[in-house]
Amino acid sequence: MRSLAGALLIIGQGALAAPLFEDRSAALPKHIYGGDWEHFVGGGVAVFDCNADGLPDVFAAGGSNPASLMVNGGSFTFRLAPLPAMTGVTGAYPIDVDADGHMDLFVLRVGANKILKGGPDCTFDDATSLWGLPQDDAWSTAFTAWWEQGDDRPTFAIGNYVDRNDPDGPFEACDDNAILRPIGKGYAAAPLTPGFCPLSILAAEDARRRNALRLSNDRHYYVEGGYEQMWDIAERRFLTEDDGWPTVALWGMGIASRDLTGDGRDEVMLTSMGDQVLQIAQADGSYTAAPYEMGTYAQRPHTGGDGRPSTGWHAEFGDIDNDGLADLLITKGNVDQMPGMATRDPNNLLMQMSDGSFDEVADAAGLATMERSRGASLADFDGDGRLDVVVVNRRAPMELYRNVTEGTGNWLRVDLKQHGGNRNAIGARITVETENGLQSVQQVIGGGHAGGQLLPRHFGLGMANRATVTVEWPDGTQSSAQLDAGQTYLMTKP
Repeated sequence: MRSLAGALLIIGQGALAAPLFEDRSAALPKHIYGGDWEHFVGGGVAVFDCNADGLPDVFAAGGSNPASLMVNGGSFTFRLAPLPAMTGVTGAYPIDVDADGHMDLFVLRVGANKILKGGPDCTFDDATSLWGLPQDDAWSTAFTAWWEQGDDRPTFAIGNYVDRNDPDGPFEACDDNAILRPIGKGYAAAPLTPGFCPLSILAAEDARRRNALRLSNDRHYYVEGGYEQMWDIAERRFLTEDDGWPTVALWGMGIASRDLTGDGRDEVMLTSMGDQVLQIAQADGSYTAAPYEMGTYAQRPHTGGDGRPSTGWHAEFGDIDNDGLADLLITKGNVDQMPGMATRDPNNLLMQMSDGSFDEVADAAGLATMERSRGASLADFDGDGRLDVVVVNRRAPMELYRNVTEGTGNWLRVDLKQHGGNRNAIGARITVETENGLQSVQQVIGGGHAGGQLLPRHFGLGMANRATVTVEWPDGTQSSAQLDAGQTYLMTKP
């Protein structure tokens, strides 16, 4: 095990093969995230299995165009499936609200948000009224969810962008955010203020090992007086500098969270205009910015000849070559035509090396397109054990790439199930141990940029053929199993 600048202790055995992707975008039905200034942001994608065939399906926000549901038919074929008619959609997140085993969708919109109730064979019905979701006219751009102790239904946090009704806007006119808690047969909304225009929210265990909301806020619209926020879920308050939470201002876009050091604390990636900021979790519960030498700042385009700063959107960790080290996808793209920012701004694929540094490979791997990318997801769309890539672009067709990297390592996937309302064990932590070290992933809903996935969690194992998998369930109890590589396992809480 080796360290980088004394800041990061890394597990794994290093890259096994040079990543390579094959463009399969033609397999997707035509879909474009469109619209004017209200859809400069958003463009999220939700990835989940809506017909229990083991293949990930795709819901894509459409902005001023209709949202689309694309059902995976295998071998990189997709068909459009019926949906309740919806425009104004900025993003969506899969979540089993009623614990019936069919994935539902929380849909973010410019205007009233919706919940779609999933049924057999990728059918969906509008359950917004049935489940008592409060309605308003906010411009929603961020979402996360969790189950509080004793609740059979989830609690939602909604991040709202600019208040479109403020006559002095859009600058310094960020709307209030909201917490929606189950009450009776519906939900009661409470304001989460102050709001600083979040483009991503994530409910997860933080470096203090406490459950908290991380809000990534867009400085472009709060201008001054705003900052990044952390909200303690149990104490229902924002952390301050007295809690060791420093005041940091970013043009915050997306959040990715994963334990990169094997210590059971998640590092946090924050995308932004200019620097992409990776924060390393410390034993005292604080965070330290990653050293520049790690290669994660990705502040300017790496190809295309445009030297202006980049604009980062969706961020997601995943093991592209299955070497046991989490890699990082970041989508990039100018908001529209901001002259101070790069307009030729390719996406990043940062491969983690054995010393903990990250190496940019998107161009050589075939992922460095120049569209205005927004939401994305890493998922194994053909079941071959390698993570593929889907990307939503603004005013341009979606992109789909098959991972054809040769010589990748072994892998396994872990799905979770427990009794009660929190069927998918949101809030659990999965730890995978081989002779190469420890990896851990939290089971969360939220983060990314305007979209996320709820699928079995993927782990690369390198050359290991077997792993010890331990689940710390939301109630703190643990289950362990010895599992062979090359399989997807369902672990059920006793």
